[in-house]
Amino acid sequence: MPVQTRARVRAIVTDLGGRAETARALGVHRSRITRWLEDEEPDARNLRKVEALRFVLARLLTVYERESALKWLTGFNAQLGDRRPLDLLLAGRVSQVVGAIDAEEAGSFA
Repeated sequence: MPVQTRARVRAIVTDLGGRAETARALGVHRSRITRWLEDEEPDARNLRKVEALRFVLARLLTVYERESALKWLTGFNAQLGDRRPLDLLLAGRVSQVVGAIDAEEAGSFA
């Protein structure tokens, strides 16, 4: 696996607080996280999820402390039509989630 991908997965594990939490967030079995951290490359679909989650977490952590960021990511959000940011993120709707983060940062509400 390219070191860059492994580093992204490692960063997500750190930000989310563990491999089990990361597996839940990405919708995969936790053994897959272990394999990704060792030597296996995620398939294209999972690689997109890893990259999207890493990007959004990095952005979100500029706005909130870790615990608040995790609650925001998994809670229902009025800016997103009362949907969970994580669900939209994993569906590939990264720009909507980033838009909601921008709105939070600007202090606007739905």
